[in-house]
Amino acid sequence: MGLITLLFFAFMIVGMPVAFAIGISGFVFFLNDPVMPISIAVQKIATMSQSFPLLAVPFFVFAGHLMNESGITDRLFRFSYVAVGWMAGGLAQVAIVLSTVMGGVSGSAVADAAMEARILGPTMIAKGYGKGFSAAAIAVGSLITATIPPSIGLILYGYVGNVSIGRLFVAGIIPGLLMMIGLMTTTYLVAKRRGYVVANTERPTFKALASAVWGAKWALFFPIALVLTIRGGVFTPSEVGAFAVVYAFLVGFLAHRELNVEKVKRAFAHAISDIGLIMIIILMSGMVGFAIIYLQVPQGISSWMLAGIESPAGIVLLILVFLLIAGCFIESTVLVLLLTPIFVPIVTQVGIDPVHFGILMMSIVTLGGMTPPVGVAMYAVCSLMNVKIEEYMIESLPFVATIIALIVALLFMPGLVLWLPNLAFG
Repeated sequence: MGLITLLFFAFMIVGMPVAFAIGISGFVFFLNDPVMPISIAVQKIATMSQSFPLLAVPFFVFAGHLMNESGITDRLFRFSYVAVGWMAGGLAQVAIVLSTVMGGVSGSAVADAAMEARILGPTMIAKGYGKGFSAAAIAVGSLITATIPPSIGLILYGYVGNVSIGRLFVAGIIPGLLMMIGLMTTTYLVAKRRGYVVANTERPTFKALASAVWGAKWALFFPIALVLTIRGGVFTPSEVGAFAVVYAFLVGFLAHRELNVEKVKRAFAHAISDIGLIMIIILMSGMVGFAIIYLQVPQGISSWMLAGIESPAGIVLLILVFLLIAGCFIESTVLVLLLTPIFVPIVTQVGIDPVHFGILMMSIVTLGGMTPPVGVAMYAVCSLMNVKIEEYMIESLPFVATIIALIVALLFMPGLVLWLPNLAFG
């Protein structure tokens, strides 16, 4: 296992694409094992592609792009603007609320952050908001998409860890809303102290708010529909991805009447690119995942951890610290695929619900995308808004501290995560 790890990091340092770094490292393991035939490596790649639950990933990615082309983003922006634009730091508040409601559409933190950087970034800077503050609010706010269904990360975690995706979807709702409240409070305190202008000085009337909600009703109803259909047994978590595509077509063509053949082609092209990137990483990780189990890595790490720490919460806290550090250097999808088979058996053994741990894990590894040195969402936002990384880092500290404090609170108060799925599924 040490050889795989060494090669993987060496390839990453020299700039090799993640999928190839994982794949070559996995092949080297099989080449160096005198017992294991190389044909097993190819079989493991093929096996990873032959999974019914994994169909949810391409379906949800395609549905997200269809919805973005169908005018949903504009309606969600109007709803967010009317609802919270009057608060201190109004446009930053809009960015955070938009991330929450967009989480049910895009399922991707990077996609959400890039979209908001294009829509809100220039306006925030023009209104006098600090560039670093604006970038930090947008980038860290996009973390909410890691828990709001349908999170692609939660689908992958459930698939690799053999954890109920339906329970994960429901479990992510309350943590996602708590993240929104925490980040909005942080934004309010910073904006109030600095005197940032308010986007809309008048509080919305009930009529204006109701009108904004009605305009965005199909987007706001989407994550609710996902949860209800899964809980009601209408669809499995895999089948609900196909339902999401049909839903997006119906909204785009019949409800909003903004979807056309050209927009469908554009959504399809973007989806193919995203799906290809995700799936090749998943396929290559099949070899490494097999090596992890074959070498009994979970058992070895479990013995080491259980010997040193007695508290289950202490063990999970140690894992989360490791994931926070690893997330600064490795993309969240890769961490989920490689480390879920290691850590899920450990947390299950010490009595931690894997659904509870999944929400914590996805939140902490996705946070790595908003921090240096290789944060994808951070670089996307800073490049689109022309913000220096140093300025972003300083301004992001209050937001990152808020998220870490919330994750620690969720660790020691599992009821906040598990109450809703236990209520829904028993």
